[in-house]
Amino acid sequence: MGSESLRNKCAGCYREFNKKEHLVDHMRTSFHSVHEPMCGSCGKHCRSFESLREHLIGPLPKVECARVFSARGCSFCLTILNSPNAVRGHRQTCQFSRETNDIPSRMTNLGIHHEERTRGPQVFALGCKMVGGGSDGTLDLCARVCHNDEHARVIFHTYVKPLIAVTNYRYETTGVRPEYLKNSNAMPLRDVKKIIEDFLCNGEPVWKIGSKDGKARILVGHGLDHDLNCLNLEYPTYMLRDTAKYPPLMKTSKLSNSLKYLTQTYLGYAIQTGIQDPFEDCVATMRLYKRMCNLSHKTEDYSIATNAQNRNSSIFASRRQNELERMTPDQLLAISRSDYYYWCLDSK
Repeated sequence: MGSESLRNKCAGCYREFNKKEHLVDHMRTSFHSVHEPMCGSCGKHCRSFESLREHLIGPLPKVECARVFSARGCSFCLTILNSPNAVRGHRQTCQFSRETNDIPSRMTNLGIHHEERTRGPQVFALGCKMVGGGSDGTLDLCARVCHNDEHARVIFHTYVKPLIAVTNYRYETTGVRPEYLKNSNAMPLRDVKKIIEDFLCNGEPVWKIGSKDGKARILVGHGLDHDLNCLNLEYPTYMLRDTAKYPPLMKTSKLSNSLKYLTQTYLGYAIQTGIQDPFEDCVATMRLYKRMCNLSHKTEDYSIATNAQNRNSSIFASRRQNELERMTPDQLLAISRSDYYYWCLDSK
């Protein structure tokens, strides 16, 4: 029974099955891949970094892995290093210090920074702050926008003149006062939309965007669907990198973590402690994106998002059941594909 159980043990999550056919069914729906967060001690695959954190330092961690991690683990990236001394050196570069850039409350001139593109599309972050509209002040209206590049340089930063009356300025968190949204201080929403859209498309029509070698830019943010909706702006989903929707950064229950939590947990500093600055949000989302983008994974020549024949539904098709049941757990894991686009491919 012991050898049979081992033969039917998932090589990714280590779950054991009574029959090989049950393991194949599991692989069909688990979407294990080399891109999943992995325990540096036992090699177990986890669906998210939250799952990996629970495995290492949760209420009921794997005892041996927790012991190794306590001695040689980084609490930010959850990597296990070779020695305690290596951890100390690693943490100095792994933990980001909070920037103290003195960002002006408004920028009267639009600043556009151009740089030569050396690989793929350039990447930019977007952050918005909302005030309230409607009779009860719960309708979100974009009142402030910031647009940054990969190096935390401000591309565009302005107050936005809402299309309807503001009934709740939410000053405690937005810092927005009525005078900030007057004619001389704020830009009309349609102008803000046009500037951001033109910058992101970079000369390409929206309908034509799609090639990795194209000119359009990748957009990073947290809750981008909401921000773009409030800006009345449409942008292709495959060009968005949303830290609120990226599976490795989500909770075990597939719910989104807040940007405040992600920044504190994975970058090591606090944001949104008082009046919230969209520049600060842009910097945090870009750092999270770059951390995920720079993960060292096996280079693969397929993309689950664009190639249907590489999806698990095809790889583990029922017509191949007999062939699949003859494979070892390691072989099954090797052909399994993720069900999301992994950001590390942006840097390949």
